[in-house]
Amino acid sequence: MNTLFTEELMGRIHRTGVIAVLVVDRVEDAVPLARALVAGGIDVMELTLRTPAAFDALKRITIEVPQMTAGIGTVITPEQVNQVKEAGAAFGMAPGMNPLVVREAHRVGLPFAPGIATPSDIEQALGCRCRLLKYFPAEACGGMEYLKSMSAPYAHLNLKYIPLGGLNANNVETYLEEPIVHALGGSWIAPRDLVKKQDWTAITVNARQASEIVAKARSREIA
Repeated sequence: MNTLFTEELMGRIHRTGVIAVLVVDRVEDAVPLARALVAGGIDVMELTLRTPAAFDALKRITIEVPQMTAGIGTVITPEQVNQVKEAGAAFGMAPGMNPLVVREAHRVGLPFAPGIATPSDIEQALGCRCRLLKYFPAEACGGMEYLKSMSAPYAHLNLKYIPLGGLNANNVETYLEEPIVHALGGSWIAPRDLVKKQDWTAITVNARQASEIVAKARSREIA
């Protein structure tokens, strides 16, 4: 596994099955949003660095909803890596594979999953000692079939992937049934419009549905 992802953190990410990927515009929405997700069985989130509220939202969630494992996504510069670490994020993620960003994450001790879409991306990630990789944009790249083909030459290395992009409640089971998929990134659970409307009930319903899909897919995997 990635040298910076502990077994405990890897286990929590795998158990939740779907990481809620979020865009938060208002800091005051952070805590009720996190609580709504936890109520539906999702206790890992990725707050994207697409709004100025992300860091303050992370800090509030860390303090007021300690059962939520909160990471930061869309980390695309070494400077952001340091900000993410200082803000107390449990992990960082990126849409692409930038060696400068990954090396900085290793330097400061931030568990980090870079984005990959090609075999060359995977080999760059391996060169940076990464073993948990974000497959993005999953559906646009060719979905699970493409990931299986692309990852086949590296199967003996026991790499794990987090697909994200174009996923929803109707197509995620085919991903979750694959052993190489450690978890999914789910932006459909708490889309930006629901967060803006503060529709926490709908978000809890979506989270519960996602949790049930994970349980169903994993039960078939065990069987």
